[in-house]
This record gives sequence, structure tokens and C-alpha cells, in this order.
Amino acid sequence: MSGLRRVRRFIGDHVVLAGGILVLAYMFLPIAIVMLMSFNDNSHSRNVYAFRGFTWNNWTGVCKPDGMCQSVLLSIEIGALATVVATILGTLAAFALVRHEFRGRSIMNTVIFLPMASPEIVMGSSLLALFVASGFGGRLGFVTILIAHVMFCLSFVIVTVKARLSGLDQNLEQAAMDLYASESVTFWRVTFPLVLPGIAAAAMLSFSLSFDDFIITNLNAGQRLTFPMFVWGANQRGVPMQVNVIGTVMFLISLLIVVGNMMATRKKPA
Repeated sequence: MSGLRRVRRFIGDHVVLAGGILVLAYMFLPIAIVMLMSFNDNSHSRNVYAFRGFTWNNWTGVCKPDGMCQSVLLSIEIGALATVVATILGTLAAFALVRHEFRGRSIMNTVIFLPMASPEIVMGSSLLALFVASGFGGRLGFVTILIAHVMFCLSFVIVTVKARLSGLDQNLEQAAMDLYASESVTFWRVTFPLVLPGIAAAAMLSFSLSFDDFIITNLNAGQRLTFPMFVWGANQRGVPMQVNVIGTVMFLISLLIVVGNMMATRKKPA
């Protein structure tokens, strides 16, 4: 009986850990496959996930597929611009919704969730109808993609920054003013540094959403080709292995940002 009791105790003590490991393995297995396939020498087969051999050619010739690097640069450019615009507008809107009382505030708090809750095909087709009605039907391209991306990123920025602001202790700002700091000094020296992690998280989320979007972009892109659209088109013939290189690079950059932020914010031992 004592042996059975020890087994039960061991299982009880480690079942949560085992479950966490399984969840992490489930989450990171696709990423591991993408990283493995970035070294796959399988450029002549439609079965892109059949590993034929190890090679560095996918990394040294990452721009070999026609149009791929151009599509990546376009996605990065649109993602960066959409992130800047959406982060600025969303942060200002979040401050207004949290710090100021005005008529219709509760309705606005509900409305900002609509773009997040709406199916992408509905938002994409609605934006297309708007552009056509506004005279942009024959000029779909960079500008229309940028407007669309800013629109669906705004809600995520507002919600993220609002959550950070709502949890902010306003006594810290009042203490700064009690020490004769002006409103502008209090904002830049106290409020903004405390809210900055939420703003940074919102910006990273916006860029990821913009870089990854396909449905809304496909409806409003015209003749422009972003990276997700390139992958979708290449899938008709067989996805080139260089796509996995781009995915691996993006994951490593995200990982470096997260690790760097953790190291920068880690408290020094006393």
C-alpha cells in the first residue's frame, strides 16, 4: 500500500507540470516543424513536408522565389505604418475612455469590441464596399491596405492600453503633483513610463495582426501582393521552402524581443 500511495502522490505532485509540458509541446510543435523545414532540401516536390535532406540553400537563397522578398518588404512596410498610426490613435482613445467622462462613453466601450468580434470576411467586404463607394474601387493598393489594417488594429490597441490604464494606481500621479510636479511632468515622468509596457504590447500585437492578415488584405489589395497572399498563391504550385525561413526569422525576432524585455525589466538582486 505504501508503494501505491507514493505513486499516487508522485502523480498528484507532477500532473500539473506534465499537463503544462504537453500544452507547450502542442503549441511549439508547428514552430519546430517550420524551423526544420527551413533546412529542407525539397525544392522539386509538391509534398513540402517530406524532408529530403539538410541544406543551407534556403537561407542563402531566401529571395530566390520570384516576388517573395518584395511581398515580405511590403508586409513589413504596411505593418510598421499601421502599427504606428493605430498605436498613436488607440493610445489617445484609451486615455479618453479611461480618464475622461463624456456622454456616450459606455456606448463607445461597447463599440470598440465590434471590429474584434466581427468576422474578417464581413469587415473586409464592408471596407471594399466603402472604398468602391468613395471612388477608390479602381485604385485599390497600398493606401487601402493601410487604412484597412489601421482600422482592425485600433480595437486591439485600445483594449490593451485600456487594461493597463485601468490597473494604474492614480495615487502615484497624485503623489507627484503633491511634490509640485506639473501635469506635463507627471505625465512624462510617472504616467507614461507606467503605461509604456501596455503600449509596447499593443504595438507588437498590431504588427503581428497586420503582417499575418490575409482575408481583409486580399479583398482590398488590388494588384499589390503581401506575404500571406504570396504564400496562398504559391500553395497552388507548392510552397517554396524559403517561406519557412521567413517564418523562422519572424519567430526568432519575436523571441529576442520578449527575452530582451524580460532581461531589461528583471529586478536586480538586493
